[in-house]
Amino acid sequence: MTVPLEFRRVDYTDPLVLPMLVELDHEYRTRYRHTLGDLAEETRRERARFAPPDGGLILLLAEGVPVAGGAFRRWDADTAELKRIWTDSAHRRRGLARRVLAELEAEIAVRGYRRIHLTTGPRQPEAQQLYLATGYTPLYDRSRDPEEIGPHPFEKHLTGDRHE
Repeated sequence: MTVPLEFRRVDYTDPLVLPMLVELDHEYRTRYRHTLGDLAEETRRERARFAPPDGGLILLLAEGVPVAGGAFRRWDADTAELKRIWTDSAHRRRGLARRVLAELEAEIAVRGYRRIHLTTGPRQPEAQQLYLATGYTPLYDRSRDPEEIGPHPFEKHLTGDRHE
């Protein structure tokens, strides 16, 4: 039996966001030896940047529990920046990140953005593969050593009419 999934748009300070931030913090610490810092301060500091009308945060819930999510904020007048793309470690390899990306892209288009920008780290090859597989263009030389590049930037141009 498949558990039904639902998308929910939430504020960055919503308690449902905490599992995402805790696991992302652990991933960053494990892979890069840095963290998001104090998570309460993180949510206060970044709340406005991820709030409408310029930003948003979407969680994918299974029986009310967050299993994947992501956020966006304004990069420039025509560009949204994706941040905090996450899938719970117990739910990976099920296509949930693709579903989150598609939902975020639809929301970003409705908000009137024409382009999406993001960066991922050199020690996140699964994220790099996700973005390549979903139509994002790498803005770095993929033949170079990932560690020499540092953050790996990607972009995607959205199609369709601009919504105001």
